[in-house]
Amino acid sequence: MWPVTASRTVYANPWIEVVEDDVVRPDGSAGIYGVVRLRQPAVFVVALTDADEVVLVTVDRHTTGPSVEVPAGGSDGPDTLAGARRELAEETGLRAEHWREVGRMDALNGICLAPEVVYLATGLSPVAPSDGADGARDEAAEQEAEGISAVRTVPWPEVMAMVADGRIRDGETVAALMFAALALGRVG
Repeated sequence: MWPVTASRTVYANPWIEVVEDDVVRPDGSAGIYGVVRLRQPAVFVVALTDADEVVLVTVDRHTTGPSVEVPAGGSDGPDTLAGARRELAEETGLRAEHWREVGRMDALNGICLAPEVVYLATGLSPVAPSDGADGARDEAAEQEAEGISAVRTVPWPEVMAMVADGRIRDGETVAALMFAALALGRVG
C-alpha cells in the first residue's frame, strides 16, 4: 500500500464515499490518488434453478445503459447473506432454500475500495406476496425503482455463450459466474 499523508472526503452519499488521498508513490514522489469507497460490502447472487438455469436480470444502468447481470446490490453491513437474500427477493421475486458463499472479490481495485461477496443460491421458489403491513414494496415496484426491465432464467451453457459473445459484459457478473462455475466443478 502507498503511504497516505493526508485524506479528505470530497463527496459522499448513502452508498459511496469519494476520498482524495495525498500519497507517497512507489518511486518516493508525492501524489494525489482518488478512491471510491463502498459504505458496505456488495453482494452478488448466482441463483440456479433445478433445471440448471441461471436467473438473470436486465438493469438499465445510468453509466452503460441496459446490462444483463446476476442479482446484486449492497449489503446492510457485515451480514452479507442477509443482503444477498434481500437482493434476490427484491430483484427477482425469488427466495432460495440453500445458500453457499463461493467467493470474495474487489471491484475496480485500481480506483475503488469495494469488497464484494458472491453467493450461489439453489432451491428457488417464489417469495410470498407482501401484504404491505410492514411497509415493504412489492417486487414489481422494487424492480421498477431499480430499472430492472426483465427477469429470466437462462440455461447454464447459454449463459457461458452470453459471456463469450459479449451479451453479458458486466465484469462483476462475469466474475460471479466464474466463482459459481468453480464451486460447481464446471471449470477444469
